[in-house]
Amino acid sequence: MKRLMMAAGAALVLAGALSRPALAQETVRVGSTPTGVPFTFLDTKTNTIQGVMVDVITAIGKEAGFSVQIEPFQFSTLIAALTAKKIDVISAAMFITPPRQEVIAFSAPVYTYGEGLVVPKADTKAYTAFADLKGETVGAQVGTAFVDALKKSGQFGEVKVYDTFPDMLRDVNAGRVKAIFADAPIAAYNLKSGNFPNAHLVASYKPVVVGSVGIGLRKDDKALLAKIDAGLSKIKENGELARILEKWGLQPSVNPS
Repeated sequence: MKRLMMAAGAALVLAGALSRPALAQETVRVGSTPTGVPFTFLDTKTNTIQGVMVDVITAIGKEAGFSVQIEPFQFSTLIAALTAKKIDVISAAMFITPPRQEVIAFSAPVYTYGEGLVVPKADTKAYTAFADLKGETVGAQVGTAFVDALKKSGQFGEVKVYDTFPDMLRDVNAGRVKAIFADAPIAAYNLKSGNFPNAHLVASYKPVVVGSVGIGLRKDDKALLAKIDAGLSKIKENGELARILEKWGLQPSVNPS
């Protein structure tokens, strides 16, 4: 009788365990941009945001135990969306900079690079520095680290600020602006598409603003930051980060000087 009661009790415990729903995996809302290929971009075939930083945060999530929900935002609105709790993290081509660190927290660096200089194809001058374009009208994208650097240099007649990356490329391609300064990997990837045949990236130019892309979080999300940093460390160690960069045509380590 005792053995029968114990067996019945075990069966009830097992039945209770089977009837309880599995714990739902945490979903992290990720803000990314529809422009910024190869880091983030809108894939029109699937109508989803794809790219390096989407793959990176997805790989980190697999290591850290959370799933990701990618949500599109314009680059200049990402930090506001994060602080307003519309998203939980930013995974885009966003440099870790002191002004941004006053507002949000960042993961360890994911990828390092500098700005590139794009000019009309007919302009074959071997530019190397801001001073080579003294007095000219140049452009950069709103919200990027390049805008302040260009304005503070005092070298340019005008610094036009553009809402989107394609807008900048269209203007330099059409000769409406002397030059634009932009994330070098993004500029190179876009120019390879052939959609801007009258513009080119200046190989001789030496970047001034060299920075590291990181994943942005709210300052009080310390537990999530710890998970992301641990996951990022794992994908660096196991080679997954290098595989992601290679998939999108980026070198495993790029640090212009």
